[in-house]
Amino acid sequence: MPPKKKSIDFEQSLSTLESLVNRMEQGDMTLEESLQAFETGIALTRECQTRLAAAEQQVTKLIEQQGTVSLEAFDADEGDA
Repeated sequence: MPPKKKSIDFEQSLSTLESLVNRMEQGDMTLEESLQAFETGIALTRECQTRLAAAEQQVTKLIEQQGTVSLEAFDADEGDA
């Protein structure tokens, strides 16, 4: 069950990051609070990016194990149409 735990941790990190951004956008924080929130946000962003990169590597490995290596670049604009 470790993958689920990582997934939950990722979701929690992302949710915390979103809440932090919302608080910062309100503009009610002191300079010190803003700096601390920014530092926390950077750490959460890096953590999420690391987890996403690991998930991408795992997916690539699984595709390679199936014997079909046909990865395509993801175009975010295609999903919005």
